[in-house]
Parts: sequence; C-alpha cells; structure tokens
Amino acid sequence: MLQRQTQVAAYWTTFQVTRADLEYLFSLFLEDETPLTIRDLAMRLIRHRVSQEEERLRKLVARGKLFQPQAAYEIGQELIFPVLDFSIGKVVGQRPGQNPDYGDFTVIEVEFENKQRREFASMLQKPHALSLDVAGGQKLGELPSIDADAIFEQYGESIIEELEARLVDEPDVIYFAGKWFLKSLLPEINVGHLHLAEAILDINGGGPLPTATLLNDIELPKEIPQTLKEFALGVAMSNDERFEDVGPAGQVHWYLRRLEPPEVLKIPPRLVYQPLDYDRSLLSDELLALERELDDEFSDLQPPATQPTEATLTLIYPHRRVGTLPLSSRVQGLFPTALESRRIRITFIDGQTGAEFAGWVVREGLYVFGLDEFYRRHKLPVGAYVTVRATDDPSKLIVDFEAHRPRTEYIRLAVPADNRLTFANFKRSIGAGYDELLILGAEDLEGVDAVWASARDRRRGLVEIMRDLIPELAKLNPQNAVHAKTLYSAVNVVRRCPPGPIFAALVARPEFQHVGGPYWRLSS
Repeated sequence: MLQRQTQVAAYWTTFQVTRADLEYLFSLFLEDETPLTIRDLAMRLIRHRVSQEEERLRKLVARGKLFQPQAAYEIGQELIFPVLDFSIGKVVGQRPGQNPDYGDFTVIEVEFENKQRREFASMLQKPHALSLDVAGGQKLGELPSIDADAIFEQYGESIIEELEARLVDEPDVIYFAGKWFLKSLLPEINVGHLHLAEAILDINGGGPLPTATLLNDIELPKEIPQTLKEFALGVAMSNDERFEDVGPAGQVHWYLRRLEPPEVLKIPPRLVYQPLDYDRSLLSDELLALERELDDEFSDLQPPATQPTEATLTLIYPHRRVGTLPLSSRVQGLFPTALESRRIRITFIDGQTGAEFAGWVVREGLYVFGLDEFYRRHKLPVGAYVTVRATDDPSKLIVDFEAHRPRTEYIRLAVPADNRLTFANFKRSIGAGYDELLILGAEDLEGVDAVWASARDRRRGLVEIMRDLIPELAKLNPQNAVHAKTLYSAVNVVRRCPPGPIFAALVARPEFQHVGGPYWRLSS
C-alpha cells in the first residue's frame, strides 16, 4: 500500500517546526498581507507539509517505475520502493529464486542512493502484500489522498503548541488579539494617528469603539487591506498607555483608560479579601451546604459542569455598598472572558424596565462593577435575590430581581456606635425578594464606613469582630442565638470574608457555643 510519511502517526506526534516552515509562513504574510490566528497557521502548515510530500513523490515517480513483485526488471533499471519511503534504487544484479512455495521467480539485487544493497523478489506468480493492485485495492502509480482536516482534528493541539513556542521566539513576529503577523510588514502608525484616536474616543465618552470605527477618521493608504489596517492600529494602541482593549474574546473595543471608573482600574478596598488560613475539615456537612448556598466568590467552589443561561445570587453588604456583583461559581460563566484584557466593558439590561447601562467585568478582582444606580433605583436591600440572565449577545446581560408590591417589614439595621456595630429591628418598606437570614439595612453609611475603616486600620482579627457581633445579633432572636448565615452577612459589613473561615472559627473557638443546627451564641 502506498503510505507516505504524513500518513504515519509518528510523523505528527513528533512534529517539529523547522526554519523552512517558518519561512513558508512568513511568505504567506508577505503575499496575503493578512494577520492569521494560530489555528489558521497550523492548518496551512499541515497542508504545506502534505503538499511538499506529494510534490516530492511526484518527482520520484517521474524518475522510475514503482517496484512491483510480479513484474520483471532489467539490470540498470531505476525503481521506486514505496515501502521504503519511496527510496530510489538501481537494479545491479539478478539470480533465480529458490522457494517451492512461490514457484519460479527471480531475485533482483538493488543498490540504493546511499550505496546500501538489498534483494527483492520479482516475477512472482502469486499475489504479494507489496503489490499495489492488491494491498488496499490501489492501482499502479496512484498516490493516496490525505485529509489535512483530519490530521488537524487529531494532532492539531500539539502542532499548535509547537508552533506557538517557535513563533514567540521570533523577533520579527508580533501577536495581537489572537492573531500573528510580522512587525516588518506592518504599515506605519505614527503619533498623529494615536492622538486622533484619543480625540475620537474622547468625543465618544471614552468608548468603547471598535478599531474599524476609529479608522473611519484615521487616514491610511488605500492600498493597505482593511484587516491589516485594523491590526496595525490595534498593535500601536495596545502599546500606548492611554488606551485599553475592553472587548470580550474575539472583539477589540477601545476605551480611554483615564475615563474608566476608578472602581474598575483598582479593586475597591471593600471588596479586598486578605486570605485567612483555617481548618476546612472542621466544617460539618450542614456548614458546607451553607457555604455552597452562599456561593461567595472567595469560596473554593467548582462552577456547574454546564453553565445555565441564568443564575441567582444574594447581595452582601460590600457589593451593595460598592455597586457590584460577585463573580461567584454560579454566575462567572455567564459573563464574557477576554484573551488579554484585564477589564471587559459589557452592557446590562434592567429586567424591570428594559433600560440599558454600562457594566465592567473585572475578573482579577472577581467582581462586576456598574450596578449602584440599579440597586438604588429599585431600593434593593442587602440580602436581596439578584438574577443574571444571558442573552444572544455575550456582551449583554439582563439583571433582575424578585419584584413585588412594597410592604413594611421588620429588618435588622446596622447602627454604628463607639467604633462598633450594634443592631436593632426597624420597620422598612421592601419591594424585592430577599433571604431573611442575610438581610440588613444601614442608614448611617458614613458611620458604618468609619467602623469598617477603623477595623481595617487597627487590623482587627476575625475572631475579635465575631465576638463583638454575635451578642448584638443574638439579642434580636428570642433564642438569644445567631444563625451562621446572619453572622456571615454582618461580618462582611466590617471585614470582607468568605463563610469558610467564619464557620471554622465558630467550631474551633471555645468562646462560641453551638446551640443546635446552624445557631451559635457567645459563651457566658
């Protein structure tokens, strides 16, 4: 059977990119003037290797006949041996064959180009595995076709890995927004072009604008392909600190960094968690279930195997105060990702009114910013259920809540006093669904902020904060105890902390008394 190197698995599993391969890819950039993704480059390289081998075999076949065990040959005749990687040899001797199982046949001696000699049976009367019209049903002289797509399907990832490793070491190769090109072939983008891009973005409120829109007002030579213009301007802007790509994966959207919200450029202190060591084995099944229910972004929880099209979470004080949503395990998959961008500009749609407003995904800080006005407009309390729903556009998401006619209810209100938090039950009008164990209000925001700042500046420990809060919360309960979820909600008014360390401290510390179920009190 005619089998080429590129049909053998070992050829691709040990694949290495050569200098000749790189020169071929660079020639593509020169000829097509088009930046390409790594998958495009790998696919083209596979096709090139297959084409190279086909051309080599055609030239070899043109030099002589393909060896066939049933044929007769003369001394001096050149033969091609497919089984030996299409090596070429010259018949230098003949003798009668001696094997009664095969009858009369001739043994030819063949000298190959490397001067090695081997013997082969010829003029066989019986079918042989090396006969091209027997093995695989192929006819003499046929070359089998190779499916480059199938090769990529099976070996593409390892080829991509090898190719990327070679490209990043090439000084003239540049990568931007998922595509590769040559620096030396980029059209010039000068300072004037970048100043004009800044002015365009400034007029448009900072952005976001795609590169193609900016090019409507930035003149580059007409003979340059549009894709190359966009790539060159994008590369130049990515190297200028004034600009930031805030588009989701697959899209380049530019924004002026100086006009991005401060809460996006730097993680708000309220949302910063200083990791605490704790013994996770102390958590009972009940406490672990509560941790999963709360779904704090700093809890080590696995996202769902299949991301649903919507997810619901409950607001805690830090996010309500800053106007953010956590990128917790349940919701993180709903929000778009990016290849390199640290921040992604998205659009929220108010599920109650249909109004659109800007949002920012900050994966580094595990939050989404831009919901303060939404929370205020709908008067959502801490503990409210907030639902995020996907749309057909990954950069647009619906944010909603369980709305109902406002009714007066008793809720916990955080009251600052002497650099500590106290709590009292007050009547308030609530028009949204909420978790009654997490809900709390705060009207003296400056006073609450002062308590938080004092705890941070004095570096008050978690246990010390819990000792202050538990009696205050327990006095609002007829059983003089506090639910673990309620304590979690209150602790996060004073210090950002996921439930794990809080729950572990409840179990481990002798001053905290377990009174059954998820309820605790401070020991006398």
